Amino acid sequence: MDFDYNGGNTTNTNKRVFNRLGGGQSANDASNHNHLQQNQKVCFHWRAGRCNRFPCPFLHRELSAPPTHAAVNGGVGAKRGFVGNDSSSSSFSGRRGNNGNNSNYSNSWGRFGNKGDGRGVRGGSVEKVCTYWVQGHCNRGDTCRFLHSWSLGDGFSLLTQLEGHQKVISGIALPSGSDKLYTGSKDETVRVWDCQSGQCMGVINLGGEVGCMISEGPWIFVGTPNVVKAWNTQTNTDLSLTGPVGQVYTLVVGNDLLFAGTQDGSILVWKFNAATYNFEPAASLNDHKMAVVSLVVGANRLYSGSMDHSIKVWSLETLQCVQTLKDHTSVVMSLLCWEQFLLSCSLDQTIKVWAATESGNLEVTYTHKEEHVGYAVPVIHFSLNFNLWI
Repeated sequence: MDFDYNGGNTTNTNKRVFNRLGGGQSANDASNHNHLQQNQKVCFHWRAGRCNRFPCPFLHRELSAPPTHAAVNGGVGAKRGFVGNDSSSSSFSGRRGNNGNNSNYSNSWGRFGNKGDGRGVRGGSVEKVCTYWVQGHCNRGDTCRFLHSWSLGDGFSLLTQLEGHQKVISGIALPSGSDKLYTGSKDETVRVWDCQSGQCMGVINLGGEVGCMISEGPWIFVGTPNVVKAWNTQTNTDLSLTGPVGQVYTLVVGNDLLFAGTQDGSILVWKFNAATYNFEPAASLNDHKMAVVSLVVGANRLYSGSMDHSIKVWSLETLQCVQTLKDHTSVVMSLLCWEQFLLSCSLDQTIKVWAATESGNLEVTYTHKEEHVGYAVPVIHFSLNFNLWI
């Protein structure tokens, strides 16, 4: 993955973040690569997703394979930064596997990668996800030379394929303490699966397309047109939260509040009342001009992405908008909080990394441009069937 630096006063910030994430080496430093790798360790807390040290003395990336001869001598691989060339490993764990000389190396996640011997690649030749499979209509099946999976490698093995939905699966939930898996679909149903047998235990007809689904503790929340369904899997409580206008596209829980992004551009907020065992309306956030399609909570903030091309930052304490980010030029499809960074992905074919300045406002630190929209937006794509992996 190649990133473009933004100019201006962010040069030092760019360099600090780039180095922390394990950026590329200069040609002069490449000869010391092996020695450095032997003395540096991957941060245990970073692997667990909770490192809060800055700067951290340990690596915030998986150790890569030794560079090739070309990279040591200042070749292309030494200058690419986050992603190496075909004969070197990726600096991001699992983003791309190696495909050449380092055949003994395999990344820890196995995403898209293999061990250089063609295993896990359909046809044994191309490490690329099939675009037709992503769109749900590849008719080549096992003969397709491209990948028909997002996650491959020795760390995953297929348990079973769950079949039954008639349209795209738009949400998956595994409530805490439950042995049941819940899947929601555009076919207007939620299916309940037994995690031990893989059998469908029941079908719930909702009368409207499932726009999203999340679980929080024993609760399952399902977004449908004009209503949010709330089910407690331990008490069998069944609630309908009214107020949304149009489809509910996204849900998130934070600061003991439930947030729902809706088709009319509103973000509806509910707070749980333990006395009445019900969710009561708490607020309606109405700054967006078009549908809200992505929500994420982090650093005591709510971030919302919309079809109006903007990202809004909300205080979880006051529920007031504290900043509006307008760098995207199309729908903001996905948001992710990672350490002190916000990542946003848009149909404008860019992934942007945001970091806070001294003033506390977010500014773009990196922009990654993709040629293919499907790869630029890491929204989970589901087929009509769902596979169980371990």
